[in-house]
Amino acid sequence: MADSSEGRPAGRRRASWSLWLLLILVPLTMWVPLYNRVEPTLAGFPFFYWFQLLSIVIGAVLTALAYFMTKND
Repeated sequence: MADSSEGRPAGRRRASWSLWLLLILVPLTMWVPLYNRVEPTLAGFPFFYWFQLLSIVIGAVLTALAYFMTKND
């Protein structure tokens, strides 16, 4: 079934949005001054380390979400 507003199948439009999810963390991890600091600490870990670990977890969740959104396409 085609979407009348864009002329593309609805699944194809959903796939393109899910792939954009993968680009959310790229600017955050490339912008080094954002996390190039020690404070604040979390459980004794400097900000740099827990920011990197948190971005890995968020990246894995976004990758899984994009995968499941495009799985049936």
